[in-house]
Amino acid sequence: MADIERYDIVIAGAGLTGAAFALAAAQAGLRVVMVDPQPFDAQLAPTFDGRSTAIAFSTFRMLDALGLGETLRPHACRMDHILVTDGRRPGAASRAASPAFLRFDAEEISGRTGGEPLGYMVENRRIRAALAEAVTRAEIEVRAPASVAAVEVDPGKATVVLADGSRLVAPLVVGAEGRGSTVRRAAGIDTVGWGYGQSGVVATVKLGRDHGDVAHEYFLPGGPFAILPLTEQRASLVWTETTRRGEALRDASDAAFHAHLMRRFGEFLDGATVEGPRFVYPLSLSLAERLTAPRIALIGDAAHGVHPVAGQGLNMGLKDAAALAEVLAEAARLGEDIGAETVLERYARWRRFDNAALAAGFDAFVRLFSNDIAPVRLARDIGLAAVNRIGPLRRAFMHEAGGATGDLPRLLRGEAV
Repeated sequence: MADIERYDIVIAGAGLTGAAFALAAAQAGLRVVMVDPQPFDAQLAPTFDGRSTAIAFSTFRMLDALGLGETLRPHACRMDHILVTDGRRPGAASRAASPAFLRFDAEEISGRTGGEPLGYMVENRRIRAALAEAVTRAEIEVRAPASVAAVEVDPGKATVVLADGSRLVAPLVVGAEGRGSTVRRAAGIDTVGWGYGQSGVVATVKLGRDHGDVAHEYFLPGGPFAILPLTEQRASLVWTETTRRGEALRDASDAAFHAHLMRRFGEFLDGATVEGPRFVYPLSLSLAERLTAPRIALIGDAAHGVHPVAGQGLNMGLKDAAALAEVLAEAARLGEDIGAETVLERYARWRRFDNAALAAGFDAFVRLFSNDIAPVRLARDIGLAAVNRIGPLRRAFMHEAGGATGDLPRLLRGEAV
């Protein structure tokens, strides 16, 4: 019979959310192990993940509290301004773009945020590297490459059976391995959701002029196009195409890709040069019907995969990680069983509404803007102009985007678990 090893928590998935949760749980004195099918160092390769993430200022406080701030700061670009524009598809035959826009400025809320920006843009590979460094420093055990074959739940414990026959036993198993979560399936938790028939085309470009720490979100009938500021006068481009077009763009020659980019968006980019590989990510919505099951909790994309329109997917996942770590830390201090249903329900209650409301909000936002129907266009342009002119409403949006509203876990306030 295979050896049995015992832990406080077995975490399936050593990606961004799983690794951040492991650090938070270890900070609370819990013994954790991460299991991931990818070799851990493969996540650090520049070709592994080409995305960049808008880190809300409250999320950056969490990364600071986990000891990543110093490593990440040189690679984090402030977003001091966000400009949302309702546009038409570029081309000689197009009518002029709508004059309606919405502008957010960090200085408007600086009195309440201590001069923080609206958020920071950081390349995912930089976050992965900082997490890997912190995980190594904290001496957290990582089983990789290793895959979860089954999860067996018994009274008082859960057993994770790996493909090699190893058995890991703990009071709690956390599913953090993304939308195709094995742990979620093992728990019998269904998801609701749908595909958008679209993909996000992602590339990093060197700009011909300074971006001024401004993020642009430009809505076209086919979907949003974002220019997100990075360090060293670069920007991350994310634009939405049909899946077929997106894959054609990924596979096109460098010259053809650049020509298409400048023809579509040249007015914004002012002599952009593409750096590194291009990536295509299919877009869909997926929401787990429950966040917990006996001896099991879900965080990150295993619990909710949302449209990247507002760049909030990772922020939501890290907020899950912070909330779950805090609930478990308090339960452990009180001598409770950390995998008990009453403990896990505290986590589910804390995150359930927020996750569902944000997922629905992003979906509605995309549907509202990704069309060229005249009455809808008129309504949304009036809405943009109204929000832009109503200061308190605009500031409320900024606080929400910064993740500084609601019942915040300690880590998002910059405090240790």
